[in-house]
Amino acid sequence: MEHKRVALLLADGFEEVEAVTPIDFLRRAGLDLVTLGVTGLQVTGGHNIIVHADKKLEDFSQEVDALIIPGGMPGAANIAASDKAVKLIEDVYRKDGLIAAICAAPAVVLYPLGILDTRKATCFPGFEKEWTRANFSPERVVIDGNVITSRGAGTAAEFSEAIIARLAGDAAAADIHSRTLQKN
Repeated sequence: MEHKRVALLLADGFEEVEAVTPIDFLRRAGLDLVTLGVTGLQVTGGHNIIVHADKKLEDFSQEVDALIIPGGMPGAANIAASDKAVKLIEDVYRKDGLIAAICAAPAVVLYPLGILDTRKATCFPGFEKEWTRANFSPERVVIDGNVITSRGAGTAAEFSEAIIARLAGDAAAADIHSRTLQKN
């Protein structure tokens, strides 16, 4: 299987579980994941947990095969407000890379960019109320083409496993599921 490079965006106010779970699970699976600080190298989560990003988004210029966008507010809004983050999201999407967003991020970041247009998608309950161009699903994780969306912190493990399955195969996702003692 070809080597996949993944980036995860971090902005002040991010939901910690939705960021750290994919970072941990994807790295356990051997995927090359870089964390990109949208609001700087030191990024403060919504519950005042400080994470040190691998690189500032503004200093990152490599191509990535997949992009993960955690939720949390105002974290998702801070990503949506960043021209550099929006450009990276649009570039990855335009090149048919994988876009994965959880919680508020599908509604606050992806929907305004048109990425969810005509797609089946999910998000944190209530954030879908304004959707007219996307097909909301109450499922915990929704995969539609090259877009994966998920509901929130309680679905972060399933969300991460879906990303791993897409990038490294079902066996790699099953291995992480087993090794992290996820419920069947």
